[in-house]
Amino acid sequence: MRDLKIPEQRHPEKAHRPDNAQPKKPSWIRVKAPTGEGYNKTREIMRENKLVTVCEEAGCPNAGECWSQGHATMMIMGDICTRGCTFCNIATGRPDTLDAFEPGRVADAVQKLGLNHVVITSVDRDDLADGGAEHFAQTIRAIRHRAPDTTIEILTPDFLKCGPEALEVVVAARPDVFNHNLETVPGLYPQVRPGARYFHSLRLLQRVKEIDPSIFTKSGIMVGLGEDRQSVGQVMDDMRAADVDFLTIGQYLQPTPKHHAVDRFVTPEEFAGYEKAAFGKGFLMVSATPLTRSSYHAGDDFARLRANREAKLAKAGA
Repeated sequence: MRDLKIPEQRHPEKAHRPDNAQPKKPSWIRVKAPTGEGYNKTREIMRENKLVTVCEEAGCPNAGECWSQGHATMMIMGDICTRGCTFCNIATGRPDTLDAFEPGRVADAVQKLGLNHVVITSVDRDDLADGGAEHFAQTIRAIRHRAPDTTIEILTPDFLKCGPEALEVVVAARPDVFNHNLETVPGLYPQVRPGARYFHSLRLLQRVKEIDPSIFTKSGIMVGLGEDRQSVGQVMDDMRAADVDFLTIGQYLQPTPKHHAVDRFVTPEEFAGYEKAAFGKGFLMVSATPLTRSSYHAGDDFARLRANREAKLAKAGA
């Protein structure tokens, strides 16, 4: 049996890679250790429902803050991914069989936590014919049934090895937000995201809007991987051409010495510049800070996203 707490077994594809130095984090990156009653209650509900969270698996720096408020990003379809991205801390290998009861357990946890907004993500499942599309759809439907007032945001894989009907199945379940992260600039894909294709991911986001224009689309990238400002600006332009509504930009943090090296720590001032530029390009919502992650403050950001769309439509109709 693999022990996923042992780095060599968690990331067998990285075991023989040379170590990359992990630079000291600047003051604006440091966060407090998770504690408190709210954190413990969230953790207890996750354990009771036998659910995996990306917060834990990916080692998110915001887990303490989010869990203390009852917010956790649930990761469906197991805790083993079929991809081996060099930035990611989720275990790589052959996943287990899908759990048919998982959508119900997710919905039960959403109801117990009393969430106004929930984010559901997953590992990549290249071993499945539909990439897990039907499992996503079943999870959305289960949440709608148990917690009808909860808005649902999904963060999906790229469905690279599936037919076009896989995406159609997910969109037909009508999540409120469809998120798929580009992760980095196209020039770094061979190093950072070797199992993915930049323009396929971009087209995926565009197709969501073509199938159902009412669904908000969202995507994010990390900085500090070796990109430059010009290439980040180009990604913004590509996303807007694909009609993406919401952009997130956060600092890449290196999980272990075997992962992709941190090229630099981007300053808060530079993040503010990215945010200003992105709003100038027409995004309805932008979150660009060192600690920004796809689901960080997702509920509050969704409320702003919806309000910004309504204001834009009202202005256009005036």
